[in-house]
Amino acid sequence: MTATMLSERPHSEPVDLLLRAYSVEMAIGLEPTEVQERLARFGPNLIEAGDAVSPFAIFRHQLASPVVYLLTAAAFLAFLFGQHVEAMAVVAVLLINTAIGYWAEYKATRSMEALRTLGHRSVRVLREGHQRMVPAEQLVPGDVVVVEAGDVVSADLRILEGSGLAANESTLTGESAPVDKSALPVPPETRLAERSSMFFRGTAVTSGSGTGLVVGTGRRTAIGDITQLVKQARPARSPLEKRLSKVAAQLVWLTMLLALAVTVAGIARDADPFLMVTTGIALAVAAIPEGLPIVATLALAQGMWRMARQNALLRQLSAVETFGSVSVILTDKTGTLTENRMVLESVCLPAMDLAPKNFTTESLAGEEAGLLRDLLTVAALCNCSELDPGNGEGGVGDPLEIALLEAAASAGLSREQLVDEQPQVRLSAFSAETRMMATVHRHGETFTYAVKGGPEAVLAHCTAVRFRHDDRPLDDTMRGEWHELVEELGSEGMRVLAIAQKLAPSADEEPYTNLTLLGLVGLRDPARGDVADAIAACHSAGIDVAIVTGDHAVTAVSIGRQVGLPVDESEPVEGRNLARLDFDRDRLRATKVFARVDPGEKLALVKAFQDSGDVVAMTGDGVNDAPALRQADIGVAMGKRGTDVAREAADMVLLDDAFTSIVAAIREGRIIFENIRRFATYLLACNLSEVLVVGLAVLISLPLPILPLQILFLNLVTDVLPAFALATAKGDASIMTRAPRPSSEPLLGLAQWRRIALHGLVLTGAVFGAMGIASNAMGLDGAPLVTVTFLTLALSQLWHVFNLSSPRSGIVRNEVTRSPWIWAALAVCGVLLCLAVYVPSLRLVLGLARPDGQMWSVAIAASLAPLLVIQLPRLLSAITGRKQA
Repeated sequence: MTATMLSERPHSEPVDLLLRAYSVEMAIGLEPTEVQERLARFGPNLIEAGDAVSPFAIFRHQLASPVVYLLTAAAFLAFLFGQHVEAMAVVAVLLINTAIGYWAEYKATRSMEALRTLGHRSVRVLREGHQRMVPAEQLVPGDVVVVEAGDVVSADLRILEGSGLAANESTLTGESAPVDKSALPVPPETRLAERSSMFFRGTAVTSGSGTGLVVGTGRRTAIGDITQLVKQARPARSPLEKRLSKVAAQLVWLTMLLALAVTVAGIARDADPFLMVTTGIALAVAAIPEGLPIVATLALAQGMWRMARQNALLRQLSAVETFGSVSVILTDKTGTLTENRMVLESVCLPAMDLAPKNFTTESLAGEEAGLLRDLLTVAALCNCSELDPGNGEGGVGDPLEIALLEAAASAGLSREQLVDEQPQVRLSAFSAETRMMATVHRHGETFTYAVKGGPEAVLAHCTAVRFRHDDRPLDDTMRGEWHELVEELGSEGMRVLAIAQKLAPSADEEPYTNLTLLGLVGLRDPARGDVADAIAACHSAGIDVAIVTGDHAVTAVSIGRQVGLPVDESEPVEGRNLARLDFDRDRLRATKVFARVDPGEKLALVKAFQDSGDVVAMTGDGVNDAPALRQADIGVAMGKRGTDVAREAADMVLLDDAFTSIVAAIREGRIIFENIRRFATYLLACNLSEVLVVGLAVLISLPLPILPLQILFLNLVTDVLPAFALATAKGDASIMTRAPRPSSEPLLGLAQWRRIALHGLVLTGAVFGAMGIASNAMGLDGAPLVTVTFLTLALSQLWHVFNLSSPRSGIVRNEVTRSPWIWAALAVCGVLLCLAVYVPSLRLVLGLARPDGQMWSVAIAASLAPLLVIQLPRLLSAITGRKQA
């Protein structure tokens, strides 16, 4: 075996040279000893799968959050300074949050072994001059493999010889129509999708039979190259993770500054340094929103579960919110926008005055119906495929032939019945040289030759045309008109076939002479019925959609028109020309069709959009889509038609293959972002009030109005439930008419921080007001005084939930007051507050006293004051508006 055995361009080399290079004879194959040597050298025919996602990896992912880091630091400091109860409470928060996130993601995580399923089959191989069935994993370079229609190719093969060969390469190249194959070499620079001398691993042989030389196994195959691209793809952190990082950074600085300021101020007043340090820790505990990660995780989990009920399975929680930031959807064509099956759409019959007409058996009446039946009869006879007897849709064999059989069946023509009436006596299989196929059938004392093939080839062998009452000679003028029809159908993205026949007294004549043309048929992979509405919804939401496919530009543009993309406003760009764009953002956004794009170019295209500031969703179902799916901010794979490789690389799998589910996911993501922003504002306003209450009390030498453990109780109990209730809002009708949020937009902007500061100050004022009344008017101190301030702060935070309604909504009736979850949360929190002050053991741990009627009255009255103050401007505005009306 020579050192140059593995050819870099086997598609371009002659068969005899390849056989010598691989040291094998086509009629004999390899010897067992040679097989073992090559197996040891090149390894088994397996593609390395990604490591399975372990439970520990899922657990570790839950801890990779800035807010979790902040809580961990707070727990460590609390332990360090002897605040063990506070430390244990923070640890409990971490455990609860981790458990919720782990459970949600564990249920959505699937094994990463999908790539290996492509090799788990047996292959017919020629060894020692005999055909043998061997496991696909044992194929080695130089093996001679026998292939026939229906086989799934298990290694990259250079075709040695064959008859009528064609393959479905849609999962690899994106081209939905079968690709004709032959043993003829092609130029070295030929792109993957046009290498007609090759069979590629993972594709399916749709017609013909032949032999091929194994020239690539395992990761040295085209699919193996794609898996390397998948590994190279490095998806960025989700927008939510970035935003939470910014919030955490802001909280870190705020916490450090407040704690340091209070500690330094206390020490400057000759206070006990240890007391000031512990007070600083108390401020840190107050500043950190312990409930934020829990509520955020629950909100994302709820969104994940809601989407799962809509047949959209997400792998990670953060992907839910990422959908709300999507600004560009790059979608594969085959199987995503289309049904990934061929159908007969147009027919051209001589009786139609040579005008294409949509295929429907009802619309063709009279003599046209007779001509159509003749054409469909020949199309069904000249056929080697079979329909699925179970449901009458789909079948086994060439997708084009299956489409013809389905069309014939819709007209009441069954191939089985036709063959019973006209038995087949001869077959001339399709070949790349003739580009035609013929079957010969006994029809009484004569023989019918049924022919179909490429229009140029068939027209060149036709001498007559079948009209309504007779056959007429096919002159040069009429032949030119038929060629114009072929171009017209082809320009609309259809695959065109010509159908012809002849009658002869013998079955031994040359099948492709003196043919009579019956007509043309135009077939296409139709657009899915629900895609146009989904794309229209994307445009309404300010989201650009572009087709990225390995198929021809003409076909992609045709599909784009069908689904409502403005493809006529931009020129399609082919993959080989992508580099000339220099990935200019304006040109990228203006282009609606990227055609003949290979997997590496898809990956580069996704990166280019990301580099220009877009949040990219990529949809696809084939192996060729996997690298781009992995790189995209959101990779969306089809669940039914999608390959295992594509599903494993994606962030979301559409179990029903419905493109509309993407729109639902985007809406869900936008709602979740608004909800997270809403409850984050609520939680931080509550935490700010706690910080100000403690900090101001220390600065002006007042007793602490609230203790650190009481702060934790509020943060974990009375804050979390209302916050989660705010997270259940279902969003308003206008949410899908707004432009996508910029990926740089923070979770909490200037407007939110102003609101947090204002609400925090008002809540703080209420606590100090209640403290003044309880201390001066009622003469309370110690635990009773702290109980009044604790209840005031707790109740004011509960009422504060009503301040989080949208400014555009009503004061009394709005999304907050209409939510049953809000009222349920308030009721539960009320019960918990009562338990805190009336259960002796809990009251003792929290350092509270049993309140009497006066204490409750002061707390309730003071706690309602912030609600009235904050709502007063809205109330005055409403009154003024009514007067003006």
